[in-house]
Amino acid sequence: MLIGLMRPVETRSVAIEAADLADVQVQLAAQRPEGFDLVSSPVEMIKGAAILKVVGTFARRDQVTRIEADDMAALRAKVPEGWQLLNVLKV
Repeated sequence: MLIGLMRPVETRSVAIEAADLADVQVQLAAQRPEGFDLVSSPVEMIKGAAILKVVGTFARRDQVTRIEADDMAALRAKVPEGWQLLNVLKV
């Protein structure tokens, strides 16, 4: 018997402009969707201006679901489109 954990694969991005890195953090925290974590936020400085451009990317990290199957092929078959298998435990 195999037990697997899976979760949905979903990302969302948001573009912001800020005066400094502290403001970037505040704005990105305010834009974070429920169940998502910030996974990327590259900063670009605008030439000739005191503004930072940032594209924050958030990835879904909730809705972890347990599935069971007798073998690996059957376990993979239970993972729907748009979901990823996180780990597998043999019991």
